[in-house]
Amino acid sequence: MKLSHFNFNLPKELLAEFPAENRDESRLMVIDRQKNTIEHKMFKDVINYFDDGDVLILNNTKVFPARLYGNKEKTGARIEVFLLRELNSEQRLWDVLVDPARKIRIGNKLYFGDDDSLVAEVIDNTTSRGRTLRFLYDGSYEEFRNKLTELGETPIPKYINRDVTPEDAERYQTIYAKEEGAVAAPTAGLHFSKHLLKKLEIKGVNFAEVTLHVGLGTFNPVEVEDLSKHKMDSEELIIRQEACDVVNEAKAKKKRICAVGTTSMRAIESSVSSANTLNPYEGWTNKFIFPPHDFSIANCMITNFHTPKSTLLMMISAFCGHDLMKKAYEEAIKEGYKFYSYGDAMLIL
Repeated sequence: MKLSHFNFNLPKELLAEFPAENRDESRLMVIDRQKNTIEHKMFKDVINYFDDGDVLILNNTKVFPARLYGNKEKTGARIEVFLLRELNSEQRLWDVLVDPARKIRIGNKLYFGDDDSLVAEVIDNTTSRGRTLRFLYDGSYEEFRNKLTELGETPIPKYINRDVTPEDAERYQTIYAKEEGAVAAPTAGLHFSKHLLKKLEIKGVNFAEVTLHVGLGTFNPVEVEDLSKHKMDSEELIIRQEACDVVNEAKAKKKRICAVGTTSMRAIESSVSSANTLNPYEGWTNKFIFPPHDFSIANCMITNFHTPKSTLLMMISAFCGHDLMKKAYEEAIKEGYKFYSYGDAMLIL
């Protein structure tokens, strides 16, 4: 498979600017790989496809308000600083992206907040837009983190051409988000309401939580025609023993095991034992899943509709089968499904 196999024309108006009014009332396309069928449902109908003992694998990462705006010393130029990850909590070192980058050099200082109470010094260049910053703040670590949260904005994706609203802080976050560390939401999970999760639980469906802190690499388009040459960014991954027990028991009983989102799928595929069971894991993963790929754990998945040439689309092709996926995407465009982070969902059986 080549990069060009993953290009398609996506009408601009199908990129969702806002989420559905209610989480579980987005649309749901249901694809059955065995029967080669495509059905159109509402997301809350997902409950009809799961029974007692089935498992949903959820990524419980929590998005933090990663986008800050500061002013450069002397010139006062407005600079966007996107926090990627904390490198050292004692020294308050962070890996960030800056925009516009050409103005930001080693030794520059940036000031944040109306009172300039937070200052950052550029101490290294990492990539063309990447910098290492040392934050200077008069207060404890906890107060410093609170300050970042207070000054930061919900990091909704760049393609959304509007200002962040207070609603985004709630809606660009799954309701089961627990472990802070993501700069992008695991978007398939955004469709679950408290009510729907409760109904699934009452039906006897089990949940296994994994933590994969989604980085910006998720959005990086692939730029090499030969997919095997693409390098994924590493992301932090934690899979606990209790999640493995839930998943492996369901696997032994031949139950339905559903990865909720590409991040959950990447998480579990990063930690498979030689007996094709799920192993605990704590570390980093840069797993890139593209066709052909044998999936070891999940036998179904929920995902959003992805953009052309994205690594996410390649994973869906590997799981769904390329021709069936193409057919599904053609139908999604024809039927006006919404794409990307705030868009509609797909259940692949």
